[in-house]
Amino acid sequence: MKLQRLLSYVRRAVDDYNMIEDGDKIAIGISAGKDSLTLLLALRSLQRFYPKKFELEAVTISLGFDNFDLTGVQKMCDEIGVRYTVKETDIAQIVFHERKEKNPCSLCAKMRKGALNDVAKSLGCNKVALGHNKDDVIQTLFLSLFYEGRIYTFPPVSYLDRSDLHTIRPLIYVPEKEIVGFARKEGLSVLKSPCPADGNTKREQVKNLIADLRNQYDNLDNHIFGAIKRSAINGWNLEKHL
Repeated sequence: MKLQRLLSYVRRAVDDYNMIEDGDKIAIGISAGKDSLTLLLALRSLQRFYPKKFELEAVTISLGFDNFDLTGVQKMCDEIGVRYTVKETDIAQIVFHERKEKNPCSLCAKMRKGALNDVAKSLGCNKVALGHNKDDVIQTLFLSLFYEGRIYTFPPVSYLDRSDLHTIRPLIYVPEKEIVGFARKEGLSVLKSPCPADGNTKREQVKNLIADLRNQYDNLDNHIFGAIKRSAINGWNLEKHL
């Protein structure tokens, strides 16, 4: 995928759901994975020509794992002119050693999000951008259905009263396979997750299930994604954003 194609996906999502307004200061959550680094490049490129003017900050919440070298991310941020902040935490110690969670993802995600929001507020940001892609949207629908018994997936834009922050997800129209190709083509400094639960989660199981279903049903992703957009799931109805 070329940058121009990536930007067409991103701009359409941003416009469809009014993700960016004049004067926004947006903190991009950087995990150093392919999605967040792609989002960083996309928003920095969009910033150059988008009619609504906005500022960017890049933020990594370090969970406290060893051998997590962010030098490449810092270099990338320096090259494209985005300030980079790394917040050190002991989230890994709490989740895996003190609490010894059997299903650590939920608690870890909650703690990471809280830390990211705190840093965003301290930097004067009013929005946080996350790198969830089209596949993530569909997987979350399946996870909610199978494990929570409800029809839900995260919205393109959400608002948190407690911190007075909007969360935006500009990559929701981008298929994961295209992000993989883009990250490889651009030579992004992608770091493998140091989390011991990586690759052995409920999300990974659902991802594999959807991959199997794709072999049986044509155009599966677009059909499911289209159903989400036409549904009454909170935040997805386009008519409310027009």
